[in-house]
Amino acid sequence: MRILFDHNTPRGIARHLAGRKRHHRQRARTGFDILLTADKNLRYQQNLSGRKIALVVLGNSRWGLVRLHLNRIAAVVNAAKPGSDPQNHTK
Repeated sequence: MRILFDHNTPRGIARHLAGRKRHHRQRARTGFDILLTADKNLRYQQNLSGRKIALVVLGNSRWGLVRLHLNRIAAVVNAAKPGSDPQNHTK
């Protein structure tokens, strides 16, 4: 599973999603299964229809809050299916 981290995701989260290939958005653009972002408006700013990438939206971009929910975030990432756009954000 390849995860693309948007520029607004806290860097610490990548260490906690071990066993997955990870790249940051500004360096790579194709071949990813999941886009992890804290941009709650991304689905309205980008046309993601027909794309084969799952969108996982964090509820907050501050590491101090995100680190409290790492297990839940990992569960959402593991359950994400390419092409999905979950209605509920992770905390």
